[in-house]
Amino acid sequence: MESGIMATKEDLYTKVTPRRYRSGTVKHGSSLDVLLSMGFPKNRALKALVSTGGRNVQAACDWLFSHVDDPFLDEPLPREFVLYLRPSGPLLHQLSHFWQQSRLACGKNKAHNIFPHITLCQFFMCEDGKVEALCEALQATVNRWRGRFPSPLRLELYTSSNFIGLFVEEQVAEVLKVFAADFASEAAAKADVHVEPHKKQLHVTLAYHFQANHLPTLEKLAKGIDVSLGCDWLSVLYSRDIRFANHETLRVMYPYTPQNEDELELAPGDFVFMSPMEQNNTSEGWVYGTSHSTGLSGLLPENYISRADECDTWVLHGSYSFHGPTSPSAAGGAVGGICDGQLDGRLLDESSPGDPSPLSVICHPVQGQRVNSQSLLPKRTLFVCRHGERMDVVFGKHWLSQCFDAKGRYVRTNLNMPPSLPQRSGGYRDYDKDSPITVFGSTQARLVGEALLESNTMIDFVYSSPSLRCVQTAHNILRGLQQDGKMKIRVEPGLFEWTKWVSGTSLPAWLSSADLAAANLSVDTTYRPHIPLNKLAVSESYDTYISRSFQVTREILADCKGNNVLIVAHASSLEACTRQMQGLNPQNSKDFVQVVRKIPYLGFCACEEQGETGVWQLVDPPILPLTHGPNHSFNWRETLLQD
Repeated sequence: MESGIMATKEDLYTKVTPRRYRSGTVKHGSSLDVLLSMGFPKNRALKALVSTGGRNVQAACDWLFSHVDDPFLDEPLPREFVLYLRPSGPLLHQLSHFWQQSRLACGKNKAHNIFPHITLCQFFMCEDGKVEALCEALQATVNRWRGRFPSPLRLELYTSSNFIGLFVEEQVAEVLKVFAADFASEAAAKADVHVEPHKKQLHVTLAYHFQANHLPTLEKLAKGIDVSLGCDWLSVLYSRDIRFANHETLRVMYPYTPQNEDELELAPGDFVFMSPMEQNNTSEGWVYGTSHSTGLSGLLPENYISRADECDTWVLHGSYSFHGPTSPSAAGGAVGGICDGQLDGRLLDESSPGDPSPLSVICHPVQGQRVNSQSLLPKRTLFVCRHGERMDVVFGKHWLSQCFDAKGRYVRTNLNMPPSLPQRSGGYRDYDKDSPITVFGSTQARLVGEALLESNTMIDFVYSSPSLRCVQTAHNILRGLQQDGKMKIRVEPGLFEWTKWVSGTSLPAWLSSADLAAANLSVDTTYRPHIPLNKLAVSESYDTYISRSFQVTREILADCKGNNVLIVAHASSLEACTRQMQGLNPQNSKDFVQVVRKIPYLGFCACEEQGETGVWQLVDPPILPLTHGPNHSFNWRETLLQD
């Protein structure tokens, strides 16, 4: 096969290159010829080109290789298309700022599922073989409207109890509807597709389906948008997979290797489509979904995914400006971030004449997404990490009776138990509420520290909950960072978890900083806590816990101004120490608990300060996630000596 490609390389290159580099787009005809010459069936080649926006041959090949086991690969399913007007230039900057600030202040609402736009038609279907003609219909319509398109578009702010938007002034809106009708006629003539122009009032949706108490904040932010700013409105054509139109879109955060035949393999950066109707027979903590990158379906762990925006998996097929020379683009793929490169009204081509030709790379193996460990970190970052695997969870609440004799002497009975434990002035029974970590817990923590070191992540200060499991985890992270003995852990009681979760009528009898240091843990014995032990109350309310966590985090960051901080605490800390720092309101206690139960040992998050605004935002951590599975106790006598 390779020699066949090489023999016709020059001929194929002359077919692909002139069109691609002269117009900035790849015609399906030329790319289709290449794919057919490689032996792909026509229906699959067309599906791959449409599913990647006709970007180039390499993208289509990658799609085909990853979808080789997709059960719908040979099904003649059309995609759904939609025509939008999308802003660019100064107005886009204003709208993007509103999107970011509204999300930080009030959380995500329905408007955040799709980028800022004006809808010109309803979703409609188009067969793969007619998509190129559809794109030509849009370009022809835009060309006829040059000089006729209303500029500027006059927008007026409208707010109600559950909706905020910018409405197009009525006379101008009628002109836009004529443009949409012209496109519908052109699409019917060129591509034989039925397009239904949008009949409702034309508008840019800013927010809807939000909590009533968020209205004043959202309205204030919306009034800050200067609608008189210049804007080159682009006519853009997107498509989505018709199978998942009513599914929830989720982003894969961590890799997962299936343990059973009915499970789905996960790769970070992929998306999963999930239908509520398909979740009836799933076990707790598991969901059923379909991979965007492979088309395969199966069960997957719920805590490996997070919510994404609906448009994250849409494909761009064309972007055309009504001003100046035409600037079509078929640089498709997922649409997130596309407008960042088209502020001048043109979409940046994903390949330039200096890039390798598509024919020179079409036989390369498909590369999975990798985390760039050399990415530069922001100037100031807060890292929050859960402690490592704990003894009382692995070996049960009666582990003390297994490991301590009548005289209180410790003897480990499993290799995953530490060789020794710190002495406690109150006796070994104090371990009942203040469990140490296992040997594997120490290994987990050291691996995280080593990953931080390899990624060149700077940690300036380390804070820990007073729980022994947290201090031990922080110590082993410092070992991995090669900072044990050089950097001291500040033990902060204010970072302890929600005291309502502590059994009994008293809090744990924690080891003092001096006792921790005597146990060779790298602890700062001179540190004076922001919230001392005597300020913690048993069975505190949820509001008290959330306020305490927010207060101590702010005070820690104020003390460490200009420096990166690592907090090692509890599963609840990843949410409690970062949510309000982002300007978001606390979740209710029920939703909070659902988030906490999904955070594994050594769960790790990063929160970045946004300039001098005092607002923080969650970002991708600089290290890969750490996945681990259960390992039950093995008794060789019971297993191998059975009759």
